[in-house]
Order: sequence, then structure tokens, then C-alpha cells
Amino acid sequence: MDGLQKLLTEENPLQIVGTINAYTALLAKRAGFRAIYLSGAGVANASYGLPDLGMTNLDNVIEDVSRITYVCDLPLLVDIDTGWGSAFNIARTIKSMIKAGAAGVHLEDQVADKRCGHRPKKTVVDTNEMCDRIKAAIDAKYDKHFVLMARTDALAIEGLDKTIERIQRYVEAGAEMIFFEGATSLTEYKAVTAACSVPVLANITEFGVTPLYSRDELKQAGIKLILYPLSAFRAMSATAMHVYETIRKTGTQQSVIADMQTREQLYDVLNYHQFEQTLDDLFAKGKL
Repeated sequence: MDGLQKLLTEENPLQIVGTINAYTALLAKRAGFRAIYLSGAGVANASYGLPDLGMTNLDNVIEDVSRITYVCDLPLLVDIDTGWGSAFNIARTIKSMIKAGAAGVHLEDQVADKRCGHRPKKTVVDTNEMCDRIKAAIDAKYDKHFVLMARTDALAIEGLDKTIERIQRYVEAGAEMIFFEGATSLTEYKAVTAACSVPVLANITEFGVTPLYSRDELKQAGIKLILYPLSAFRAMSATAMHVYETIRKTGTQQSVIADMQTREQLYDVLNYHQFEQTLDDLFAKGKL
């Protein structure tokens, strides 16, 4: 499995797509993506039916990480919110993520009672506290290929100049990549990438404060990684709601069959027939 740093030399910018579970990770790989992502909001929303307000914990996220890495060998970037506690908790989080097969994580500078990065009333810790979080994470990292990305939500609160100062401090503390959240213009991206000595990620999430810039626009702005955290999940949810409403209203799914993945397509993604053939061979040999 290639690490995230190595992939940056092969794809520029590197597109990272959100996968909310093991099956969507397989779909992302089939579509040609080289790296995938597990969103904290995705875990909260899809696995637990909760809003993204810091209500899930390390064990909740690790369970989904393990399911994805078991079946998909693409590098997985994981959202670990604020690290779930003190320096000791952050260290445990990093070690657990490496053990579970994650390729990297992003650790953010919001307070523990965090909010979605594209919602108002966010609060960030002071720069020194975030640097302490980063140092705790770096000290716990025992795999040189594992990437620690520092996320900052300071733009909406402190403005661009102070956010750049934060980013530079985070890099000095050991951050190997930067997640610049909440940008509203390409000019902001250009300013950050010009001032930052490590790769910068742009979060291109739908229905938020950041315009849906193209890959080429972001490349010209110096962005090295582009994240699409919940695009497929939003599309899946909209389609699922339509199917549920149609069946309830009409009493049949006939009119929405064209919106569905076929049984054979599902089996193809899962290599179902190969597993079935293995069973047949074992039965034929009398091993079961």
C-alpha cells in the first residue's frame, strides 16, 4: 500500500474521496481513486444517526476504520476530531489508528465541544494548546509512513493573517500536512500555500462556505490534496429517501429500479462468485 506522502509524487493534486463504510471504499477503489477518507461526520451520521457535534469517540471511529482497512488497501485518511482528550488520549488515538491500518489522520484546533467546520459559532483553542496536541501525536507515531495532518478552523474566527501564523506554528510543532478549513476564495488558498512549507489540503464539501472549485483551479492555487468528504453519502441518502417514499406511496419499486445497483453489479464488487467457487471446491474435496 502506498502512503499518502508517496502518492503526492504520483498524483497532483491528490483526490481523496469520502467512504462511509467498507463497501463504499470498494466502490471508490473501483472508480479509480488512489486514497480514501473516513469523516467524523460520516461516522456520527451514518453509523450512529447522530449530528457531528463531538458525540462519537475513538472506539466508535476505530470500528469503522478496521472494517474499511480489512477489505480495501487504499490509504485511508481519518478524521480524529480533537484527539479525544489529553496528551495521553491523543497518543492512544494515534497508536490505535496505526494499528487499525489508517494511513494518516487529521487533528483539529477546535475546542473539545466542537462543531461542524462549516457551521457558525466555532471556537478554537490557543495556538500553544494546539501545538501541544500536535507534539503529543508526533511523539506517539511509530510508523514513519503514517501522516499527521493538522486542521485549522481559525479562518472564520481570527482571519487569514493569524490563521497563517497558526499554520506555520503547527508545521514547526511537527505537522506534516495542513487541512485549511473554511476557505471562501482561491486567493485564501494561494496565500496559505505560499506561506506553508508542507502540503495543504482543500476540503471541497457540498453546501458549505467553500465554493466547489475544480481540481485545476485548486492545483493553480498550490493545493496538493483535495477532499470530497461526504459526496457519495449525500447522493446515496437522497436516492434512498426517494426509493423509500416511492415504495410507500405506490406500493411497488418498479419505477425506481433504474436507480438501483443490480444484484450482479453487487456480486461483481464483492467478488461473490469467487467466494462461492471456493466453497464449492471445499465441499467437493470433502473439507467441509
